[in-house]
Amino acid sequence: MLSKKIRTIVVFGCIAAIFAAVGYWNISPERFLDQPAAQVEERIDWYASNTHTLQYLPDGKVQYEMTADKVDHVKATDITLVTTPDLNMFRGTEFPWHVQSKHAEVNSGGTEVELIDSVRVARTDEKNRTTIITSSRMTVFPQQQYAQTEQPVRIDGAGGVSTGTGMKAYLKESRIHLLSNVRGQYEAR
Repeated sequence: MLSKKIRTIVVFGCIAAIFAAVGYWNISPERFLDQPAAQVEERIDWYASNTHTLQYLPDGKVQYEMTADKVDHVKATDITLVTTPDLNMFRGTEFPWHVQSKHAEVNSGGTEVELIDSVRVARTDEKNRTTIITSSRMTVFPQQQYAQTEQPVRIDGAGGVSTGTGMKAYLKESRIHLLSNVRGQYEAR
């Protein structure tokens, strides 16, 4: 009977030792260390410095004119990175929207432009009234002549200042909607 107990203890001891060894190899301390996230290779397949681009509408009028210090194209994502873009969106009119920022990311079709850091959108109309929109980040859809952001926005123009969080701007109609926390300060005449 004693030998049967010893055999059972030895068998369970061996099984426990095997589990301990397998557990040690599978659960090593290195597995708990922070592993670096997989890096997407941002290989630049082409770039340009001091660029000047002019785009025309089918009727021959200027759609937009853009300059930039540097333009890089990322092959893996087909995104174009632009440094200090300066864009005049004429839309076939004499009074363009002047768009500036420190950086921009343009999607592969050019249908969406993400403006990043010190975004400034300005326009002076035919009556010499200036509207200036500033934010830290803004997405522009050039073909739709539409811009939006979820960031804080400041609008200087029409004899006052409006601020808010989030914006939808319909550039063709010169119509701007602030989405929340809207405040205004206007001069009385």
